[in-house]
Amino acid sequence: MLKIFLKKEGQKGFTLIELMIVTAIIGILAIIAIPQFIQYRQRGYVATLNNDANNSYTASVAYVVDNPNAASLSLSNLTGAGYSPSSGVSTTTSFTTTSAYTITCAGNTAWGLTTNSAVVNVTSGVMTLTPAGI
Repeated sequence: MLKIFLKKEGQKGFTLIELMIVTAIIGILAIIAIPQFIQYRQRGYVATLNNDANNSYTASVAYVVDNPNAASLSLSNLTGAGYSPSSGVSTTTSFTTTSAYTITCAGNTAWGLTTNSAVVNVTSGVMTLTPAGI
């Protein structure tokens, strides 16, 4: 015996219009949420770069205190003093003396930041941070 599935009396279901309205509402919410999520991620990347710059400076001070006559300051010196760069961050140093050097923490270019690096500049023993930005 072949059964044909037809709507029986009293059965309820969604109409096409109701389904389209729900789909439109979900689409509008996605249009609002996606840019906010992208900005949220970018603020996280900026915080990562700025924190890495501050942490590298702290490690450089520790290294200079332990080695007051140091002739150079490299990433291996910083990691030996406790600095560990975050994922996606590359750190470079430019050393003149223990009271004059620069540390640059650059982020991944895919992060889409306007200023994709945070720079610590030490001049006469005074630190100046040029932060990353969106």
